[in-house]
Amino acid sequence: MVGSLVAGALWAMLPAYVPNNAAVLFGGGRPIDGGRTWGDRRVLGDGKTWRGTAAGTLAGTLVALALNFLSPTVAEAVGFALPTFPLHVAVALSFGAMLGDIGASFLKRRTGRERGAAFPGLDQLDFVVGALGLAALVAPRWFATTFPLTALAVVLVATPVLHVVTNGVAYVLGLKSEPW
Repeated sequence: MVGSLVAGALWAMLPAYVPNNAAVLFGGGRPIDGGRTWGDRRVLGDGKTWRGTAAGTLAGTLVALALNFLSPTVAEAVGFALPTFPLHVAVALSFGAMLGDIGASFLKRRTGRERGAAFPGLDQLDFVVGALGLAALVAPRWFATTFPLTALAVVLVATPVLHVVTNGVAYVLGLKSEPW
């Protein structure tokens, strides 16, 4: 039962876990804030771009659709059902993850942190809040069924660990300039 809870929660979060990584790989280009400042600081910074946001959203959505295709086979192999993603949920999880990261960038700028500066807690959960918030807004029944409190607890505990590991790998591979 615990294995199915953890696996189901992490499976359901995969479309939200992928977007920020895809944005790093395929981003760049014009910043969302267009170089604007608020007071003496940038609104978001050069790291939040239109192309990265679109690429991240598309990548997460495609992951969700791939998981829908794989779900029956994987469920049969593991012996329990796994969540599937209606298109609007796939987009909400992916775009919500990007919105959460953009919101965190805004907060970092407001608190005087530069691009890439660590903000413990926020760095690990910003995209989770955005993804789950938007999914709950656009698909409340799907959200309630897929993320009962126990699944939310799994996500909130496992995500920071996964975040540290994946960012460390990206740093070692030279894909990120800082390991957080």
